[in-house]
Amino acid sequence: MAVKIVRQPKKIALIGAPSSAAGFAPGTEKAPAALRAAGLIERLQSAGYEVTDYGDCAPRLFADDEEHRRARNLAEIVAGLNDLKTRAELAVKSGAMVLVAGGDCAQVIGLLTGARRYYKHVNLLWFDRDADLNTPASTPSGRIDGMVVAHIIGKGAPELVRFWGEPPLVREPDVTLFGLERLDPPEQDFLARSPMRHVYARDIQFKSGTAAAQETLAHMHADAREFVLHLDLDVIAEEDFPPVNVPGSGGLRFDDIRSAFAEFTKHKNLLGLDVAQYNPDKDPGGSGAKKLVDLLVEALSARLAALTAPAPEPPAGSTEVSSSETTA
Repeated sequence: MAVKIVRQPKKIALIGAPSSAAGFAPGTEKAPAALRAAGLIERLQSAGYEVTDYGDCAPRLFADDEEHRRARNLAEIVAGLNDLKTRAELAVKSGAMVLVAGGDCAQVIGLLTGARRYYKHVNLLWFDRDADLNTPASTPSGRIDGMVVAHIIGKGAPELVRFWGEPPLVREPDVTLFGLERLDPPEQDFLARSPMRHVYARDIQFKSGTAAAQETLAHMHADAREFVLHLDLDVIAEEDFPPVNVPGSGGLRFDDIRSAFAEFTKHKNLLGLDVAQYNPDKDPGGSGAKKLVDLLVEALSARLAALTAPAPEPPAGSTEVSSSETTA
């Protein structure tokens, strides 16, 4: 029987996904605890949200896994996703906006699977410097974090491709890559043939974060379709946010990240978002956690203001016209 979900604009469902199993280095499994310690829940409550905390999934840890060099730590990743999927289904059903604090990038599969439990089609907005379109056949590293989008669209290891029953989890035309800067040759070849939309970092810098985000939302028909947002923090320029696993030269400056993220986050059809790749091991003073909490609270405060604003007043004189027509 179909379940009718009533969206709750003043509610956030928080889930911790402490995993580094899909990543390129240990440490991201500590991100949920670091963000909680930096006051994430209290700050969201002060902004006006009712926060339901679904707790943290069991930690899944980085390992070299030399026995499975083409798809490392796959069993651990799938186990973590099963845990997250259960929590995500409950969170989506509640009508709250779901916030997954990760972790590695693979955790978005659990969030998307929870959303697909109740929504036939869901768009994916992938805010990342990398396309993550490698597969076990093409990967230079064997790390699933470099293959997440490929598995979401149905290409790669069967254990992940079929994690959501019948693939794909999200159709290629319903995926938008935003902030691209690093592409391996197989990924470039694939994008040249794919209906997947993609926006390069240089174009965002040219247009501004706000304008590029608004244009992207229009192109993905966000007003007509629910979507999930994935934010990989290595999309930020290294000098603005260094505590990530795969930094590099270039990237978007923090002002463009902030403005684009706010546009995406305040959209009414955003079902949930996950934040990935913050590594507390590379942030001994905790300044990165504070900066990330500031970013989240600022954007989600803008969302609350946008979704709870009173309806615009009708044009002057419209009430009188309606009344006279009724009495006539």
